[in-house]
Amino acid sequence: MTLKNLLKFVLPVAMAFAAATPSQAAQPSAQPSAKLLTPKNHTLILIDHQPQMAFATRSIDIAELRNNVTGLAKAAKAFQVPTILTTVAATSFSGAIFPELQGVFPEQKPIDRTTMNTWEDKRVVDQVKKFGRKKVVMAALWTEVCLLEPVLSAIDEGYDVYIVTDASGGVSKEAHDMSVQRMIQAGAQPVTWMQYMLELQRDWARGETYAPVMDIAKQHGGGYGLGVIYAGEMFKAKEGK
Repeated sequence: MTLKNLLKFVLPVAMAFAAATPSQAAQPSAQPSAKLLTPKNHTLILIDHQPQMAFATRSIDIAELRNNVTGLAKAAKAFQVPTILTTVAATSFSGAIFPELQGVFPEQKPIDRTTMNTWEDKRVVDQVKKFGRKKVVMAALWTEVCLLEPVLSAIDEGYDVYIVTDASGGVSKEAHDMSVQRMIQAGAQPVTWMQYMLELQRDWARGETYAPVMDIAKQHGGGYGLGVIYAGEMFKAKEGK
């Protein structure tokens, strides 16, 4: 092999190797992903968490559902996230919003609709537009109707939509699961209520929300909340007590 041919072979390999060395590797960024939720970039919509809707929900235990959606609502309030409460046929069929959910926002009257699709109620959409945030987080009963329909509608209007799967429920596990799959295929991003809260906190140095987040975890976080309580007690414990 001539020197010229050897150089043709060796130089590209050497250049590729040099490009891959640590000194040339991209350095990690200190900037968080734009896909992450922050207290300032989204609106929360809680849809149809009402007795009549809960009676037929089978994809999640109702006690767990009530716990999760209340934790979700408290998290949104702690971070001052604009939150819309909406119901369907509250006085004629479905009943009032869960009392513990209303208790988080005692001064806020839910928007009561006739439409199954929340996004077809102009009052709700106008409120979302008024807040001016391009990300929307939703949870609803039932997943296959009252969550799926506004999620697909909002996505078509250009919103980034996140669905809180464990604060929502369907009439069967299959109904819930298939609807979640359909929404993900359309571009929705699934989250859970605890993930939502911790994503908003994201840095334990944020002292203004640290205590509220810990309180919500203790009240609604199950084993995680119990761990928080245990750690607090043990760190302050004295021998023999």
